[in-house]
Amino acid sequence: MGAKTSGEDGKLTTHVLDTAGGQPAAGVRIELFRLAAADREKLAEATTDQDGRCPAPLLVGKDMQPGVYELVFHVANYFRATQAALMEPAFLDQVPVRFGIAEAGAHYHVPLLISPYGYSTYRGS
Repeated sequence: MGAKTSGEDGKLTTHVLDTAGGQPAAGVRIELFRLAAADREKLAEATTDQDGRCPAPLLVGKDMQPGVYELVFHVANYFRATQAALMEPAFLDQVPVRFGIAEAGAHYHVPLLISPYGYSTYRGS
């Protein structure tokens, strides 16, 4: 299957799973930034729904451009809202995930699996 390069069908999506609670992480605030040299441009902000997903792609179509991006997941606020026992300050407050988009026409899915003391991510589908 060849890579799409037009940006017409490309999109960026994410979701968050609470591995400590064994459930989707609803109500996590997420910010998306584009990074270029010393610049950090905020492109979008969303909050996860009951399934731990954003209601719409964070980038789509012509907004998908090759480059370096950063998703910032505000996880301490989520865990406080779920009454998780957190030390103060929380071990994890904001989790930044920096990644590259090389193919503007591709689907990039960046899930985050979280607990109060650890996280993991990968390129999903």
